[in-house]
Amino acid sequence: MTAEMAEQPRVLAALAARRGELSAHVRAALGATAPAGIVLVARGSSDNAAVFGRYVLELATHRPVALAAPSLVTRYGVRDRLDGWLAVGVSQSGRTPEIVAVLESFGAAGATTVAITNDRDSALAHAADATIDTAAGAEQAVPATKTVTSQFAAFALLAEALSAGDDLPWGAGAWAALPAAVGDLLADDAPARAAAEAVGDAQGLVAIARGLLLGAALEAALKLKEMTGILAEGASAADFLHGPIAVVRRELPVLTLAAGGPAAADVAEFADAARERGGRVLTIAPDAGADLPIPASIPDGLAGITAVVRAQQLAREVSLRRGIDPDSPFGLSKVTETH
Repeated sequence: MTAEMAEQPRVLAALAARRGELSAHVRAALGATAPAGIVLVARGSSDNAAVFGRYVLELATHRPVALAAPSLVTRYGVRDRLDGWLAVGVSQSGRTPEIVAVLESFGAAGATTVAITNDRDSALAHAADATIDTAAGAEQAVPATKTVTSQFAAFALLAEALSAGDDLPWGAGAWAALPAAVGDLLADDAPARAAAEAVGDAQGLVAIARGLLLGAALEAALKLKEMTGILAEGASAADFLHGPIAVVRRELPVLTLAAGGPAAADVAEFADAARERGGRVLTIAPDAGADLPIPASIPDGLAGITAVVRAQQLAREVSLRRGIDPDSPFGLSKVTETH
């Protein structure tokens, strides 16, 4: 896992270098007409990347973006009407049967289809009209790392390809700075070790963000669950204030993620409320005083990638502290073949 995490700067730099090529490939499949709407289909870590995609694609297109419910197709037999829509299937391996089947169904229903996958020769790629292959390379550790951050980057690239104007909070300069910024984080393990000590032997944790970092919070919770066995939940700060905040007491670890964008004040407000209730708040933020600092040079949006890297480090350190092999958490396999 550590070796694959270390490959992330290279993978991100390679994707950034292909921005123009990938944008042209997607635009050629879509044609001149903007999609009426967009639907995303994914599971697991890919679904967390899709949550990020939902935000940036709606920012880019000013069109509705929905997360698909795959079982409506595979179990309930629903056949949607998707003329003029864009459907995006997301899978690291490209081999999850239900993701392939749903994307094929959406294509048959009239949608233009795009695959985001690490394997351009996979069944998912062959089912799509266009493919953004993340080219992260083989990933042996069960917890997905470089394939996840490359999916976040792929959605940012897709948003740029579909953008109707200057609606995205990053530009070419952020892409140029991103690989080195991630490399600097990977060289700095001390904050993650200290944060893991603060998590201690807790059996529960909540990871909270809002807006463009919500997908990163969901991924942070998933990594902690699958790698450490902790009962972690990721959620929007706004949703958690509507009742679930009642679980925050008795030094429950609370991980907040913010990047200085429009939602940062809401996350800070939530952190204050969590502290007042006795929560043990740990912060991922572009602040020198953050428990897990991320670089202020990477703007909201692409900052979700740096936040995910910090979450990977934290999950790895918690798992090591608990005597769990981070490469192969108990009872998990690399590819989960849901149908």
